[in-house]
Amino acid sequence: MNPLLEAEQAVLGAALLSPDQLSHLDWLAPDHFHRPVHQALFGSLRKLHGDGHPAVGAEAPIPASLARGAWPGAITVGDSTPVMRQWVTDAVEDAALRVRGLTAAYAHTLIAVCPRPEHAPVYGRMVLEGAIHRTVAQHAIRLHQVARADALKGEVEGALRSADILSGVLTDLAQRWGTDPRPVAPTTAAVPPVKAELVAEDERFLLAVLAEQPQSLDEVVAWLRPGDFADPAHGQVYRCLGALHHRGEPIDRITLLWEAQRRGLLADGTLSGEQLTDLCDGALPGSAEWFAQRVMRSSLTRTAATSARAVQALAEDESLGPRRLINHALYVLGPLGEVRDRWQAANGSPAPKQSPSAPAPGGPPPAQVRAARARSTPRPFPAPPGPLGPVPTSTGGRPPSRGHP
Repeated sequence: MNPLLEAEQAVLGAALLSPDQLSHLDWLAPDHFHRPVHQALFGSLRKLHGDGHPAVGAEAPIPASLARGAWPGAITVGDSTPVMRQWVTDAVEDAALRVRGLTAAYAHTLIAVCPRPEHAPVYGRMVLEGAIHRTVAQHAIRLHQVARADALKGEVEGALRSADILSGVLTDLAQRWGTDPRPVAPTTAAVPPVKAELVAEDERFLLAVLAEQPQSLDEVVAWLRPGDFADPAHGQVYRCLGALHHRGEPIDRITLLWEAQRRGLLADGTLSGEQLTDLCDGALPGSAEWFAQRVMRSSLTRTAATSARAVQALAEDESLGPRRLINHALYVLGPLGEVRDRWQAANGSPAPKQSPSAPAPGGPPPAQVRAARARSTPRPFPAPPGPLGPVPTSTGGRPPSRGHP
């Protein structure tokens, strides 16, 4: 038994049994349905309803005998029965022009599945909930794919664009559902970080340059962090270099080894004397800032891929309601925004500030938000919120603070 499938069938069955229920579903769109046949049928029902089909406003719905199996036999209950039967026939014929496999028999199945037509807004809310999960998962998968591709090409622009789109989609979905987007930490287990590729050499070169030219630390400590290194051991070496430089102590193989020992990195096996010796003895001329930017770029694409996997895992958790899903997804995107700010600071291009919100030309009608809050029994809808703002905007920048790891 698939609750989402039955919810889609129940919505369509309610609209076939009682066309006036569509007036309570104007916030539901055909693409919110998962199955193409359901998308086509709901689109046809909306079209017929908007065109003023004679069945709209009819005094009686399709008789209960139809739902019990009399399809489409001679039903003579009330003068409205022929009109209602024509409503179903017209909807099926119109939808069949755009999708294969739809028959009058399946329309009968949809009618039989619907327990109560007056519960259509609640069934529709379930359909919208499923659509939100699918939409978030699709955009998270796209972000992961683009981030991995950027990592191989040594680029970040595609990942940043995809992250903006995902963030904007989450904000838009929150407004469609009738809630305020607000990052909230999830309680689920964290997704392991994506493994780095082709960056260990850049990290070793950077550390060797910094060990040979300690003054170069002034060029990178404002925006490069130990967590940006794919190899945790390299991040710890960078932390040791930064600590020595911060205290104004000389940096060479012996002082670096001593600092690592004081931090317990030799005792717990994080580092070895041979690793530190190789770094210090492998000094070479080069630009610390150039190598650091390469490490930073890898950190950004790696963080984007990890965040995307975490969002996808949340979207695949069917126990999460839309509000929790959206807020948790916004939270797990937070580290990507922080890395992005430092990347832009490293390149001397702070993130653009968000522009004031303006009404979205294609935004949902206020009734869409009202109906999304419907519950199991009909009740007066709350007042609609204000107009929706535009979908994606770039993460706001903040001036970097100079410090040491």
